Amino acid sequence: MKIAIGSDHAGFPLKKEVMKYLREKDMKFEDFGTFSEDSCDYPDYALKVAEEVSNKNYDFGILICGTGIGISIAANKVPGVRAALCGDTFSAHASREHNNANILALGQRVTGSGLAVDIVDTFLSAEFQGGRHQRRIDKITEIEKKYSK
Repeated sequence: MKIAIGSDHAGFPLKKEVMKYLREKDMKFEDFGTFSEDSCDYPDYALKVAEEVSNKNYDFGILICGTGIGISIAANKVPGVRAALCGDTFSAHASREHNNANILALGQRVTGSGLAVDIVDTFLSAEFQGGRHQRRIDKITEIEKKYSK
């Protein structure tokens, strides 16, 4: 499993905690920035990670900003991306099982590091169930195709 990770300045401290956890679990990942708490724009990092996941260079992405909202909205503009903002483990589990989410978004200002690590673990260990859920993902893909011209 290969993971692309990115954050803006507001998510940088939590990104460091998540990367520490990924290292401890011997998971392969690449950090696409930012690399400090200097002010920057979250869409730049959302785009980098989302393109890597969309192009299947990475299996999953993790994006972090202050709330997780802006960075997930930006990532979801990339065709093939299903970024899920999760603030609890149930949502992380469901986002993978039911929605086949391929990017996890987190909010530094709303999610503590302990919970964030639990969410990451849950997201990365859950599997898409397919079946009736695939039909719904196919419908999302059709909407995406309709408006991605």
